[in-house]
Amino acid sequence: MTPDADLVSEHARSADLDPDRIRVVITLPTFRRPDHLVMTLDSLQAQGFGHDTAVVIMDNDAAGLEGAHAAADWLTGSRLKGIAIVAHQRGNCHAYNAGWETALAEFPKLTHIAVIDDDEIAGPDWLSGLMKTAEKTGADLVGGPQIPVFADKALDGWRKHPVFTPHYQVSGLVPILYSSGNVLISRPVLDIMPRPYLDPAFNFIGGGDSDFYRRAKARGFAFGWSAEAAVMETLPSRRAEFSWLNARSLRNGAISAILEKRQWPGIPGRARTLIKSLALLAAAPVRGVRLGLETGSAVIGLYHIQVAVGRLMAEFGLVNEQYRNPESN
Repeated sequence: MTPDADLVSEHARSADLDPDRIRVVITLPTFRRPDHLVMTLDSLQAQGFGHDTAVVIMDNDAAGLEGAHAAADWLTGSRLKGIAIVAHQRGNCHAYNAGWETALAEFPKLTHIAVIDDDEIAGPDWLSGLMKTAEKTGADLVGGPQIPVFADKALDGWRKHPVFTPHYQVSGLVPILYSSGNVLISRPVLDIMPRPYLDPAFNFIGGGDSDFYRRAKARGFAFGWSAEAAVMETLPSRRAEFSWLNARSLRNGAISAILEKRQWPGIPGRARTLIKSLALLAAAPVRGVRLGLETGSAVIGLYHIQVAVGRLMAEFGLVNEQYRNPESN
């Protein structure tokens, strides 16, 4: 299925791109980070991919097009071939959907899609690590760690905060994934899952990836983790500020409640979610003290309370759209 031309348009492509040779496509959403986008692309090219790998860059700023212009310039001189597109509808779910749809439409022999974000740098074994874990475990979707790297090294202590901590430490099969910032997805998942892949309802709050994974798990797909397939996520100093950490923690709680209500619909399901939220709130002080002692930070220790409060706020429709104003994110 070709993406709707009114919603997705092509901005540039490598002159000698041969779609029939491509088996793996790296999709790279971008929004007003042209300089870091080039750094991300450079880190991909440094891995020495063969002619069976391409990149699709999705600029989600149809007005400014900084990412699209930077990608077009980069593609003219790169060994890694690809396409730069513009996703005209604002929102990260729209950007991801545009990239995945374009990859499927452009590359008929595609076997896998990988995802990296425009604030990340691929480690030397990034894609090979994801692919090896998929082959070894048979997992349909494989994730890897996003290692936080603060621009101000004095803030590295905040890497202990749960919002920055990888969900798993050891490679192998895992129950489920949570982030789309570092993931490999096999073709059968894309062929079977209904479209749009990521629900636009999550465009500005986040969680569209978690919702997608839950639905994929319900259809029987398996998940894996590759500890070797790391990306380094560049973090601005504001992400160590209490206001940002509080907003992200509350948002995490809200997303968990929203996803559970989708999983357990109706009045019984809502009651079940509310009871769980109240139970988590009751347990949060003890868990918080333990976390604060482990990390040496009272602010980090607040995380479990913030998550529980965020879940309760979601019961009343109070969800922070943290991605609505990207400059403050």
